[in-house]
Amino acid sequence: MLIKNKVAQAVILAGLSSQGFALELGDFNGTQFSVGGYLKAEGVFSNPDTGSSSFDGSARQSRINFTASRMEEGHKITGFIEGDFWDNNTTASDTTYAYRLRHATISLDNLTVGQTWNGQFFANAPFETEMINLWGLGIGSVAGNGAVVRPDLVVHYVNKGFRLTFQDPVYADASYPDMVAGYTHRTAEGHAFNLAVTGRDVDMTPSNSADSDSKFGAALSVAAKLKFGDTSLSLNGFSGKGAGVYAGWGYLGATGASGVAEINGQGDMVTLTGFSAGVGHKISDKVRVNLRYGQVSSNEVASSLADDTLKLTLANVIYTYVPSLEFGLELRDQNIANRPPSAVGTSSRPAGQQVEVMALYKF
Repeated sequence: MLIKNKVAQAVILAGLSSQGFALELGDFNGTQFSVGGYLKAEGVFSNPDTGSSSFDGSARQSRINFTASRMEEGHKITGFIEGDFWDNNTTASDTTYAYRLRHATISLDNLTVGQTWNGQFFANAPFETEMINLWGLGIGSVAGNGAVVRPDLVVHYVNKGFRLTFQDPVYADASYPDMVAGYTHRTAEGHAFNLAVTGRDVDMTPSNSADSDSKFGAALSVAAKLKFGDTSLSLNGFSGKGAGVYAGWGYLGATGASGVAEINGQGDMVTLTGFSAGVGHKISDKVRVNLRYGQVSSNEVASSLADDTLKLTLANVIYTYVPSLEFGLELRDQNIANRPPSAVGTSSRPAGQQVEVMALYKF
């Protein structure tokens, strides 16, 4: 087997894959093998609006992936598998973490099937402002809830700018898959635009209305990324019903996938509306900075919540020491917690301020 030992920049937008770099292992019987991923060390200082300040550190986001690709009878077949060491996020004192499956896909030409990013992710990720620590794609996006960002089974079909997705439904008794249809247009100047529709079977029980056990809910999202030399402007917005579980906000508030209710006390589906805006600027070949604001509102929330709008502002600076090694600092401020109470450590998102520092080595 020929070992090339060549580091190649992956031709993919940041955020769509962990393969920012990929080490090509070579060709074996016509199959190209490569390994990629990164090692990430992060520390998060939290200053919540209520409770005590804290510091948590972790390397659990570190991940590794393997790719095998070959041509057969004029078709390109690719297998991709990736995992990290997140295990679970409920034990702060445990420092031994199991390897967790993130992606496992088979791609044949324009068709991809397996566990991977949902359709909402692809409708927003290529147009987002860069963030250091992700939970979904950030507040204000229809893909903002990281708990459901990689369904157990996803089918993507891509043809030019069109993407059609069928994915494992969040509602266990759904009559059909959750669906996303989107179209991306890119200009010669480097601008990009996306329009997408999410449709899904929404659980209507418990309900005191005469509705059936489920109803169809739909949400429309738009996203754009505009390039002006070393500066980029990101814009995103969405509105509709049945989107709470993907956006991470709803009648019961942003308590995670299991706690977001899609219907109110009268048995009507809740309407969500969200948007985000961000700007990124490359100061030099070594330094880039980003500023982002996002919010998502429900037309009705539980009486225990004082605000119907979840808001998050963040700013970061990223320094590229060498092409494969980066250091970063991110400041975050949000008005309402958007993680379940079980979330601990660097995955927590309390109401208040956070400061994150990180070192990231990509391979």
